[in-house]
Amino acid sequence: MTSRISTWIGLLLGTVLLAGTAHAQNSSMRIGVVNVARLLEQAPQAQSAMGALQEEFAPRQRDLVAVQRALQEKQQTYDRDGQVMGEAERLGLEREIRDQQRDLEREQNDYLEDLNIRRNEELGKLQRSLLQQVQTHARNAGYDLVVADVLYYSTAIDITDEVLRGLEESFTTSSAAP
Repeated sequence: MTSRISTWIGLLLGTVLLAGTAHAQNSSMRIGVVNVARLLEQAPQAQSAMGALQEEFAPRQRDLVAVQRALQEKQQTYDRDGQVMGEAERLGLEREIRDQQRDLEREQNDYLEDLNIRRNEELGKLQRSLLQQVQTHARNAGYDLVVADVLYYSTAIDITDEVLRGLEESFTTSSAAP
């Protein structure tokens, strides 16, 4: 989504610069730049979403850690006592360890897949929210053009801090609401 936005904004900027040169000479054009990566990192909405994801997946992570510890204990038992065990007992423990390792790997993969799906869902929501905040700020502040992720820009046109303040106010307002 970020790359689509950047591409769109880049095309828009090129079109505006080419088509609007004459207009820009007659009136001052107000341009701002926003650092999307910084917004995604520092917005309270992002921190809240990541905290909620961590809380949502904490029980599964604890379960995986417990299974991993139990498996390590069995492996230590096998390493320590394998030489003195009977063949059937040793082979049974080897099979049990191998089966549990396979199950653990499957569970870890499922966990990571589910976590990535949820993270992407939350990131999509967050990106839409950030885009709306940037658009709202740009309209309210009278910007003609706001560009994201450019190669170079002067700090004089960087509006990231202003957008962050708006995000913080929005978050505070939505958190205070019942």
